[in-house]
Amino acid sequence: MFQKKQIIYSETIGVCQVDNVIQLSAKKGEGVPYYVLRSVMDSSKIAYIPVDNHQVVLRELFTKEEASALKDTPQYRKDEKLKEAVEYVLAEEVQNGTTAGDS
Repeated sequence: MFQKKQIIYSETIGVCQVDNVIQLSAKKGEGVPYYVLRSVMDSSKIAYIPVDNHQVVLRELFTKEEASALKDTPQYRKDEKLKEAVEYVLAEEVQNGTTAGDS
């Protein structure tokens, strides 16, 4: 389970921060936990993704090594969200001297 304020990768909105984990009710009295994800690139983009049984790929942010390796793939050239995530990790490495995935 991801933690509040953690920076992760979502295939639907790219690099995002877990703003919160909330309970949403489908039926009275039955709460289902959802991640509230906010895009790092565009803070107006918010997604609500169920914690369990989600169909969207959510993962920890790439390490610098993973980001560098992804840069040479066809998937990187085709997937704009993936490209943004790779560039974000590599830019964080330059700014902080650490990888974004290490925090």
